[in-house]
Amino acid sequence: MLNWRPVVEYEIREIEFKHRRIAHEQRMKQLMNEKEQLQKEDERLQKLDARLDELDAKMAALWPSSTSNSIQDRPPASDSQT
Repeated sequence: MLNWRPVVEYEIREIEFKHRRIAHEQRMKQLMNEKEQLQKEDERLQKLDARLDELDAKMAALWPSSTSNSIQDRPPASDSQT
């Protein structure tokens, strides 16, 4: 009788190795897709950050002039009570 068991065990290990390799490749593809999505999201957030900085600068430029104009338009409190 031939000793067939080592050959079968070797074939089983080979099949398991192939399955692990395929699973690893699929996981790597999934991680690469997630990385690309995160990079796109990061780029989008950087654009939004730049836009917010731009709007903050515009507001800062407008805010002092609008408050100083509204103060100058009002009469002093002592003049309005007399």
